[in-house]
Amino acid sequence: MDIESAKRNAAHRAVADHFDPAARYIGIGSGTTIVYVVEAITQLGLDTSAMRFVPTGYQSRQNILHYGLTPIAFDSLPAGTLMEVAFDGADEIDEDLNCIKGGGACLYQEKLVATHARKFVCVADHRKLQPRLLSHWPSVPIEVEPLAASVVLAALRALGSTEPKVRTGPMSKAGPLKTDQGNFIVDAPFRTLLLPQDEGSTEPGHGKGWEVEALAKEIKLIEGVLSVGIFCGENGHEAAKAGRKMGGQKPIAAYFGMEDGGVVVRSAGSKTVSTEEVPVK
Repeated sequence: MDIESAKRNAAHRAVADHFDPAARYIGIGSGTTIVYVVEAITQLGLDTSAMRFVPTGYQSRQNILHYGLTPIAFDSLPAGTLMEVAFDGADEIDEDLNCIKGGGACLYQEKLVATHARKFVCVADHRKLQPRLLSHWPSVPIEVEPLAASVVLAALRALGSTEPKVRTGPMSKAGPLKTDQGNFIVDAPFRTLLLPQDEGSTEPGHGKGWEVEALAKEIKLIEGVLSVGIFCGENGHEAAKAGRKMGGQKPIAAYFGMEDGGVVVRSAGSKTVSTEEVPVK
């Protein structure tokens, strides 16, 4: 099965499992896979006239409009409102459902939407499913204030990043790529990131490498960093149980379209992650 068909299968299954017909506000992420999420929503045949869809950037908004849905800017949401669900993709997802995002340069708005939804559901193809982050994806995307770019690069090198670079646009002569917020994206390579259960993960930055959450926190502390492309910590359900009035960075479930036409679903509980093979008809 080709990659686009695999993405479509995963998107349609995720929508079937997590889209609430009574939902008022829905987050819609960026990237090629999420096109199929919006397609799946429209194919449900529901009356969406009262629904509002929150984009994570310009491309996401155009996708919403293309399918005849109504977008609403994040800062136009009523005060204290949480979206019922946010659907988004990822560049890589590990076995604990930590994600790397930002390959499409929308990571700040993606994190803003994910953390203000009751649940974040990730949709991807089988290439994004890896045992650890930075197994295949080469670097951590970081959104940076342009004035602080040189300071951030130096700090990342001190944390062990090998050759962090400011991302250039499609035409390098035009200079650095700019996000929707007018910021730069720095791509910072690190060694494969560890999970808490891995040997050596209790010594941040030493031994075998950085533990996921420890590295995310250290990078966020650098002056000039707006957002880090590591989505880790609590998911929305865990945040709600803890009494927080916002969602979490991690997805409650991730859907992977496979080469054989099936869909692998990884769902996070309080302590375990289960994997289910879902045949697609």
